[in-house]
Amino acid sequence: MEFSVPLCLRGCISAAALALLLPAAQAQETLRERIKERMEQRRADKGGLQELQVQGRKVLVHLPKGFDAARPAPLVLAFHGGGGHAEHMAENYGLTQKADEAGFVVAFPNGYSKLPGGRFATWNAGGCCGDARDKDSDDVGFARAVVAAVQARFKTDPARVFATGMSNGGMMSHRLACEAADVFRAVAAVAGTDATASCTPSKPIPVLHIHAKDDTHVLFNGGAGPDAFRDTSKVMDFVSVPETIARWTKRNQCTAAPQRTLDKPGAWCETTGGCAGGVQVQLCVTEGGGHSWPGADMQRRGKSPSQALDANDEIWRFFQAAAGR
Repeated sequence: MEFSVPLCLRGCISAAALALLLPAAQAQETLRERIKERMEQRRADKGGLQELQVQGRKVLVHLPKGFDAARPAPLVLAFHGGGGHAEHMAENYGLTQKADEAGFVVAFPNGYSKLPGGRFATWNAGGCCGDARDKDSDDVGFARAVVAAVQARFKTDPARVFATGMSNGGMMSHRLACEAADVFRAVAAVAGTDATASCTPSKPIPVLHIHAKDDTHVLFNGGAGPDAFRDTSKVMDFVSVPETIARWTKRNQCTAAPQRTLDKPGAWCETTGGCAGGVQVQLCVTEGGGHSWPGADMQRRGKSPSQALDANDEIWRFFQAAAGR
């Protein structure tokens, strides 16, 4: 004689089995998350660089020592100079050490390059520079994708995302302020002026610009200097530092006069307030150091970076103020 299980009983058994399986699956997923967090913390304690691939390009990520994967940290994107690459930026500007000290995650994206290893890369910052500009590389879209990839992997704070860069990378930071103010809370450019032809930020955005008076690549008072790219068609007639600041005070609708906020031998800073949204525009100038990152150890063609100002300290102070921390 054949017996059959009533339909309702089958359903009850299936529901009961599912109820038993769900907590086990959830526990397994929680365990995976904890293991991932522990691995990330161990990597952070070692202070090494982790590599991500975003849109076929390399992005190096440094987690600060003591990084707590359960507590979202600030994120800084650092863009290398024209003709450089991500490793160069990571190794020579002291940003990983500053990240350890201040507790932020720093990502070093690689620019557009024809070479398999990503060397001699550039950024499409508008009017400059190189192949990235000539190929109309969507570097704003790439920067957005980098932020999304890092946030998905390391749980960074979306309200505290910042951009900085050197030279062509500084120009890229200016462009991000123009076109991605919804992602970046503030930007800071070193030795790279505004290269955009048009700029309509979606909201007011804090901007810091750092430049040496004796820069022989991106001239302080405008133009490409004698040490810029040998092929002048790969650069542009650079906008001056005063014009760059004037553009940002206008864009941010600043009404107050600039105030000297730092004055020391070899360096000074001026900050302009009274801007829409309570943002600020700041300019820091070093008398010497040439086309370099103030406070860094790296030398360029016989010139040492100015030690009258530490760019990393000034940038992080500016970012913290912009985030209200």
